[in-house]
Amino acid sequence: MEEKLRHAREASISDKSITGKGKPPVASRAADVDLFLSQANAVTGTSGRGRLIFALDATLSRQPTWDIACRLQAEMFDVTAAQGGLSIQLVYFRGLNECRASQWLANAAALKGLMERIDCRGGQTQIERVLDHTAAQAAKARVGALVFVGDAMEENIDALCQSAGKLGLLGVKAFLFQEGQDPVAGQAFGEIARLTGGVHERFDLRAPQSLAGLLRAAAAYASDGVAGLTRLAGDEPTARRLLVTLGGAR
Repeated sequence: MEEKLRHAREASISDKSITGKGKPPVASRAADVDLFLSQANAVTGTSGRGRLIFALDATLSRQPTWDIACRLQAEMFDVTAAQGGLSIQLVYFRGLNECRASQWLANAAALKGLMERIDCRGGQTQIERVLDHTAAQAAKARVGALVFVGDAMEENIDALCQSAGKLGLLGVKAFLFQEGQDPVAGQAFGEIARLTGGVHERFDLRAPQSLAGLLRAAAAYASDGVAGLTRLAGDEPTARRLLVTLGGAR
């Protein structure tokens, strides 16, 4: 029985497709996502590009953040275009033990099209699974950075730290962007950032451009490391701030 549960858990996140089960409306939406991904094959790819995993909490309270991230995600591609571009894999969790990952997407239209087909649902956080998935991807090919956007943490912090430590050993910095001031989430996000040599920053949903700046800075780092972030820092105050934070982490 335990073996079956383990295999079910491992199968619930896939870097090839996003699927779902449930009542007919949910199944219909899942089929729509799968169809979109099959049509998006022509715009996927990673050759010559930086790779960034873009992970979001898609539990029910996160719908406003999801909608804003959907509008802002194009800026991550735009800021790296001159450096060879960026491939992004979307990872999200929601509902009862549901955690999904997309294919690697090479343009903003593909990512936005996918995000528009996903709705937020109630459930608890699954940040450990995001970290473990990122480590598995990094073991296959270099991942420039992990970006996680959320506002809560409902897991064992020691387990999260263990997963973050493994990610740090693989050289993947985690950029954790926290909406709000929840102290439990803040402590966990700060520890994950410390263990990966990354960044923990808070943003206000009422000022979406603060999140936009954070996403641009993380994308610049994923595309070309400190050099990419340094180039952006000439025009972007947020990039300058993150560059100082990363300098202190090294």
